[in-house]
Amino acid sequence: MSRAHLIRRLGWYYPTELFNTGVATGVILYVLFTTRWTDTLFLIYGLVIVTWILYQGQHYWGLKLRRLNNRPVDQPRELALFRAMERSNLWLIGLMPFVLLVQLVLADWSIRPANLLPWALLANGFAILEHINYYIRQLTVDNWPDVKYLLRNRRLKPASLRKDLESGRI
Repeated sequence: MSRAHLIRRLGWYYPTELFNTGVATGVILYVLFTTRWTDTLFLIYGLVIVTWILYQGQHYWGLKLRRLNNRPVDQPRELALFRAMERSNLWLIGLMPFVLLVQLVLADWSIRPANLLPWALLANGFAILEHINYYIRQLTVDNWPDVKYLLRNRRLKPASLRKDLESGRI
């Protein structure tokens, strides 16, 4: 992929991820204002994690765009930041079963429509998938080079952020 093509792609990818962060925040606020938090704690938790990981993604793509436009990036600081964010994601994901347990206790062990449990499971699952997409394997196959890679190698590409963390350069 040419540098110019990558700059164009990141030119819309970065603001799209930032927009998605705003949408996820709006959904959190909507849920908080329209339902009792005790009924939707697990849903809110999952949405907060999704928002946090989307924020990391937009920050990463913004840094990549800066580098492509020959603007300075503090490599050691940013790498340390992403390593810390990756650890925070793992902790947050690890706490999901505990938050689900708290949700069930708050709901007197009943699953009812007000709990929005299917949506909560979906939000928490999506958070896990977003973490995998950024830090392990690129789950998004949205362009021809990614399709060719998948067909040629019969597996998903390593995540760009993972490769950058391993190489020590963003």
